[in-house]
Amino acid sequence: MLNVALPKGRLGNKAYKLFEKIGFDCNEMLDDSRKLVFENKEKGIRYFLVKPSDVPVYVLHGAADVGVVGKDILLESNASVYELLDLGFGKCKICVAAHKDFHDNTNTTLRVATKFLNIASNYYNSINRNIEIIKLNGSIELAPITGLSDVIVDIVETGNTLMENNLKIIHEIIPISARLIANKSSFQFKNDIIEKLKKSCEEALNDKNI
Repeated sequence: MLNVALPKGRLGNKAYKLFEKIGFDCNEMLDDSRKLVFENKEKGIRYFLVKPSDVPVYVLHGAADVGVVGKDILLESNASVYELLDLGFGKCKICVAAHKDFHDNTNTTLRVATKFLNIASNYYNSINRNIEIIKLNGSIELAPITGLSDVIVDIVETGNTLMENNLKIIHEIIPISARLIANKSSFQFKNDIIEKLKKSCEEALNDKNI
């Protein structure tokens, strides 16, 4: 049985449609229920629906053999897992943004509001910029507007929210999309089925079948 951790929501739904198309279907997934575990014994597949940020945790500890997770969550978690494939959907980017009138004074400590503590720290360490991180969990755009921070590090999809709040992108840190990941031990002991899943996904994505 191959155990697959899928994130709840749109990303998980899109991932399941891909897996369904390549033959890893599970009819239980289509039922309107509050179940979190779904399996198709005939196909040898079991799906877990979990909070997106928990996908790397389930895969890291082997509760799931493989999972689908956004690159942002993968980077932030720093989980020791194999990244097998860029699935190409769920695209966005992590950016540094600030008020449209912002000018960086490099003689001062830069206040950075974000929920991506590791990503922000790694980026600013790479450019040797002294920062103070302010952890927020929601409405990150409000921080520079109210003077809580100088800049923010956050996910940007269309940029409309930034523009509506008189903010601008200062720097694009990294592009983000959904990734197929695997537990390292599972990749060794269930290599045939995991490689089949990966190859089938690649073929479907290259054929533009989703």
